[in-house]
Amino acid sequence: MSNSIEQSFVKQFEADVHLAYQQMGTKLRSTIRSKSGVVGLSTTFQKIGRGTASTKSRHGLVPVMNLDHEPVECVLVDYYAGDWVDALDELKTNIDERRVVAAAGAYALGRKTDELIANAMNQAESAVEGDAISKDVVLAAIEQLNANDVPDDGRRFAVVGPYQWNQLLKIDQFAKSNYVGEDAPVWLKGTETKRWLNILWMMHTGLPGANDKAGATQCLIYHLTALGLAEGGPGVTSEINYIPEKVAYLCNNMISAGTVRIDDTGVVQLNAKNAA
Repeated sequence: MSNSIEQSFVKQFEADVHLAYQQMGTKLRSTIRSKSGVVGLSTTFQKIGRGTASTKSRHGLVPVMNLDHEPVECVLVDYYAGDWVDALDELKTNIDERRVVAAAGAYALGRKTDELIANAMNQAESAVEGDAISKDVVLAAIEQLNANDVPDDGRRFAVVGPYQWNQLLKIDQFAKSNYVGEDAPVWLKGTETKRWLNILWMMHTGLPGANDKAGATQCLIYHLTALGLAEGGPGVTSEINYIPEKVAYLCNNMISAGTVRIDDTGVVQLNAKNAA
């Protein structure tokens, strides 16, 4: 067999992983600031303070704002998601085993990315406690964002657990199409994503506490600029290596990534119980 055939397998595997990672592996990556191609163990995101306008005398110097630049460090950690594909097993199945492993690895890396993002947001300075997600609880969280001068520019996001999503669906303004509008994009009318109060709401099963029936889910409302995700090198890296001792292929996916909360004022945590 030509060596070029093996290379084509590797390239196709890597392409499958990237596609699955971007489309279905992670839900939250595109909702925060991101920096790819990082070289080294860490990188920094800049947090810029507020400027103040003032007057000047005729022919005087224009006053400068002297903006505060506060670097926020983001440390990268290496994560791996691999599995074996036995050479003879491929002869006994009618499915593309390597494609299945590629998708599984991409989803695992995607879940890890979302876990890092959620962990960076939790324990925010602002929090709203409630037995359930209700309109009043949501408005209280939005009030905190507004009080912190967080921009209402269409880049606010909210992530809730499955139980809280069902509670939101009981709110007419959230659930009924006449509040959303007929001109809303189709992807905003689905079962897992909706825009309400100029916030893009998402259902996510990976939030802390979401699987604890007797506990509470740490739901989140935040602005895109409040969090940062850093990825080392090319981001997701994939490879296939044949291991003679195992007579199998090791299909491996890896990523060096880290997240950091850049601005506490841009995140509000909603702690809502998972049962009535």
